[in-house]
Amino acid sequence: MFNVKKRTLLFIAGIVWLIAGFNVARLGILSYSAIESKWYLYLLSIVVFALFGAMFFKMSQKHTNRILKYEDYKPFWNFFDLKVYLIMACMMGGGIGFRAAGIFPDIFVAFFYTGLGCALALAGILFFRNYICYTKLLDKENTTR
Repeated sequence: MFNVKKRTLLFIAGIVWLIAGFNVARLGILSYSAIESKWYLYLLSIVVFALFGAMFFKMSQKHTNRILKYEDYKPFWNFFDLKVYLIMACMMGGGIGFRAAGIFPDIFVAFFYTGLGCALALAGILFFRNYICYTKLLDKENTTR
């Protein structure tokens, strides 16, 4: 009942990461509108994007390779492993908690969340790309075994 094709896991991962990225970036952009924007804040957003984008790029490759090694059908929640679910829960809980407590000023939320959110959205796009190129990736995986 809850089992889906392993290719569908890539699509689900794409949806989750794209939605998360959109929501985080939206918070950053809203914070930009609440402050007096300086040029260097946009530069910091690009730096955050580059750092997290590189990390999420590697993560998307790792999880795509893991999914390709699955048998044909898996439960829909297997698009990530337990470690990633725990990391996501800590990041989301920490981000929500720190923002609610007012620990981070709007200036930090503006550049950091914008860069992080765009990097998360990029990871979603990478999973969608892997979903579209599934057959090619599967052939590549089978030839390397």
